[in-house]
Amino acid sequence: MIYQLPKDEISFPDPRKCQGEDDGLLAIGGDLSVDRLILAYSNGIFPWYPFRSDLIQWYCPMQRFVIFTNEIHVSHSMRTLFNSGVYYCTINTSFAEVIANCGKVAQRNEHQLAWLGDNIIEAYTKLHELGYAMSVETRRTADNELIGGLYGVAIGSCFCGESMFSFEPNGSKYALISLANLMSRSGLQIIDCQFETPHLRSMGGRHISYDEYMKYL
Repeated sequence: MIYQLPKDEISFPDPRKCQGEDDGLLAIGGDLSVDRLILAYSNGIFPWYPFRSDLIQWYCPMQRFVIFTNEIHVSHSMRTLFNSGVYYCTINTSFAEVIANCGKVAQRNEHQLAWLGDNIIEAYTKLHELGYAMSVETRRTADNELIGGLYGVAIGSCFCGESMFSFEPNGSKYALISLANLMSRSGLQIIDCQFETPHLRSMGGRHISYDEYMKYL
């Protein structure tokens, strides 16, 4: 069963008992208020907009695709890139620019109600102002130009990745590896990739159960 969320009450059904679809679709409706988003992420739930629709969908897969920060795979070519000094990373210096660039990739912000339309940007900017959402920026060392990056929500010992972009080869991968290294040094263990892709699997992503995920969270 897929639940319809009320707008006047901030709550979610128990994901363990209420799985509606194989892909983890749990509920629809509600809003993107700060309180609702924090409650969602605290329970392993994240929002998604179907393209050209004003209906928010809330997902909570029972098999979570994650990267453990101490297991991230760094290829020989990426090690060479890190050692070259061509790029460097910053944290939370350009959140607005990062989320805007993520929206431009593949025209994900073509429509106001698309994923990474104006309402999504406004909601996650509020989370950023409160210290929950963060950005990682890849910059070209020669001129400090932003050439890649990612943003997501940091909660518990997890970072829930939302989107990434790259204007030069490996720009987003450089940001992801830098994030994993920073988290590992800080004792933070999981990057939640939300959905599996071949690219993320090649970097060490694997599935764990929802119950195991919640223990880390």
